[in-house]
Amino acid sequence: MSGFGFFPNDGFFNAGTTGGADAPMLQPAVMRDAARKFLATHNDLPVGREDQRKAQEAIDIANTWIEERTQFPATVTNADVAWTRKEWIDQSVNGWQKLVEPLAEGMVEALGKVLQEMGPEANFLPIMRGFMGQLIATQLGQSIGTLAISLTGSQDAAIPLFEKSGAHLIPQNIALWGEGLEIPEQEIAIYIALREVAAQRLFAHTPWLTSHIRELVQGYGKGITVDIDAIQSQAESAMNSGELDINNPESITMAINQGMFQPEQSAAQSAALAKLEMIFALIEGWIDHVAYLAAADRLPSLAALQESYRRSRIESAPTQQLFAMLLGLQISPRLARECSHFWSEIYAISGAENGGVAIRDHRWEDSALLPTAADIGDPAAFLASTTVPDDLSGLI
Repeated sequence: MSGFGFFPNDGFFNAGTTGGADAPMLQPAVMRDAARKFLATHNDLPVGREDQRKAQEAIDIANTWIEERTQFPATVTNADVAWTRKEWIDQSVNGWQKLVEPLAEGMVEALGKVLQEMGPEANFLPIMRGFMGQLIATQLGQSIGTLAISLTGSQDAAIPLFEKSGAHLIPQNIALWGEGLEIPEQEIAIYIALREVAAQRLFAHTPWLTSHIRELVQGYGKGITVDIDAIQSQAESAMNSGELDINNPESITMAINQGMFQPEQSAAQSAALAKLEMIFALIEGWIDHVAYLAAADRLPSLAALQESYRRSRIESAPTQQLFAMLLGLQISPRLARECSHFWSEIYAISGAENGGVAIRDHRWEDSALLPTAADIGDPAAFLASTTVPDDLSGLI
């Protein structure tokens, strides 16, 4: 309550302070605590010297194999390339906070407009900002905890989250993912390392990606509106049918998580979501393509590894579930596969001997150079329409 402006001198409430009006709405400490509490219900194995050695070996091999498959150069990484689940939480939480906060601010702004209609004396906005910040930070923290028990590397979410992009593997989760595959442990580690290194190089050399994604989330958040009449109607209908028990907090939380009170999207919001889905699919597809290209003639089990990875994304994709909860965004695994094929075609059409790698990776210099959903189905036409010929004499 002290964080909401009440009882400022009451020591009992000081533990819950949010740090004042200038503090971030989503407190990283709240997110980290919620994620760690979730992780406490699962094993988090420590990382030993042998884990570090194997992870470093896999990443070194991946960097060597991928060197000629992308124009994005390797960057200096820290000595400890193997992380525990808890380390991934601690290192990623600030990135998640910055990514999601524009959405949370949009929610509060929409609620503020409703509160203003109640009269100037109804100055509940600071209270609502603190309450919504705590609620969203806690839910987001729990989702981060869920991610921590499945992601195989620091970049496995395929979203730029870190200020200093590095390649790190999570040995416990790699072992879990590889169970039952009957594929040599080293092949599994190298394949995961290839994906990790590809993502790390992409994010390290496309700094605009982070702000671009945040702007899209912010654009969606600004379009949020609150229709009190519609919410009241939904609530009454749900209570009459027994789906919602207003006296049961768990019932209310479940209703919110299931989207019972999710507002209709505006045209601008739908456009922002379409762009978000496209950029996430392009990132995932590029990583998949580059990793495959680097290992095509080197890993005997590559086809099986790629298929198993794609299947795991379809059956259990915590990142997709997170964005579905926050934005109602359904990231299609099919679109990611189509984007992987698109990058493969761009590379093949250009030709390795004609600078196919550079032509493909040049598309990541700016968002305006990337394909739209309409371009994915015809890579040749996209390349022809967006490539400036070396000889411009014919245009004179």
